[in-house]
Amino acid sequence: MNAAPVLRLRDVDFVRDGNPILHEISLTVRPGEHWALLGANGAGKSTLLSLMGALTHPTRGTVEVLGHELGRVDLRQLRTYVGHVDPRHAPRSPLRVRDVVLTGLTSTIEPVPRWRPADEQVTRADHLIGLLGLGARRQARWPTLSQGERGRALIARALLPDPRLLLLDEPATGLDVAGREQLIERIDTLQRTFPELSSVLVTHHMEELPPGTTHVMLLRDGRAANSGPVGEVLTSDQVSKCFDHPIRLTRTDGRWTVRTSRAPLP
Repeated sequence: MNAAPVLRLRDVDFVRDGNPILHEISLTVRPGEHWALLGANGAGKSTLLSLMGALTHPTRGTVEVLGHELGRVDLRQLRTYVGHVDPRHAPRSPLRVRDVVLTGLTSTIEPVPRWRPADEQVTRADHLIGLLGLGARRQARWPTLSQGERGRALIARALLPDPRLLLLDEPATGLDVAGREQLIERIDTLQRTFPELSSVLVTHHMEELPPGTTHVMLLRDGRAANSGPVGEVLTSDQVSKCFDHPIRLTRTDGRWTVRTSRAPLP
């Protein structure tokens, strides 16, 4: 028997200020699955991720997160079980890495006055910081971190409350090649370390997909062009149609590379 879904979206529409953003999106994510949302800029990827993270409600259709339907559950409580990584997260003060990670327990940007974490929580924070390759930077101040280090610190922050679902909104934005590869390596490590954890990653660069990606949804103009197991969906033909450009995909050691096809695909 299949485990209960972590996410289930049924015929979801989303309209903002009279403008349709998403149209009839249906998707089911199960424990241990690692999805990617791919599409051009403006395809609706980040909006869809905000629905998955219980940050907004659908205009039509239903969204179930961890078995709870949006509109019938306390969103603040539900969000504690969802780790949402936003690369635009910006502490107002020069916090140390460990302090930033610990704010994952309070879901705040800054530490809560007079709140102190338990010893075991600090130990878990340090473990995650090490797992994300930041052990030597535990006491470094936020302004001194590279963009890649900040991204990995925010993943540790999102994982600290032990969520069942991890959402990553373009985590490689602004990274150089080394920072991108370090990030992808650490995400792949997490996927192997926490086998029951599910994740959804938003990107429009297939080179940024971790090797452990299991499923993909291709979005075009707010609609699902295709979705399913990565090996069935990420084909040159399907991706070319999604991006409206002749693309040739190759996969080596679990990683994708993209080239423009020499001849337009039929």
